[in-house]
Amino acid sequence: MAKPKADLPDRAALLQLVDAEGRLAVRVTPGARTEALELAEGRLLAKVRVKPEDGKANAAVAELLGKALGLATSRLHLLRGATSREKVFRVEL
Repeated sequence: MAKPKADLPDRAALLQLVDAEGRLAVRVTPGARTEALELAEGRLLAKVRVKPEDGKANAAVAELLGKALGLATSRLHLLRGATSREKVFRVEL
């Protein structure tokens, strides 16, 4: 069975959440039924299907962010939250 397409918000809406230093805060839900990025109450919520093992969920979040922002995952760097649900990425525009 094919993997369903992820639900992604508009690129402009995501760029508004990036601060002046290029940081983007994300709350992650690993092990979700579907993959999605959602904007809720001014926060970015990421849902990924992957379990949080060996950094696989972090990589899945970076991949989702890259698709939504139209950037390669090499331009997204995890600054804080490797083992937490609250993560901060640096976005190189």
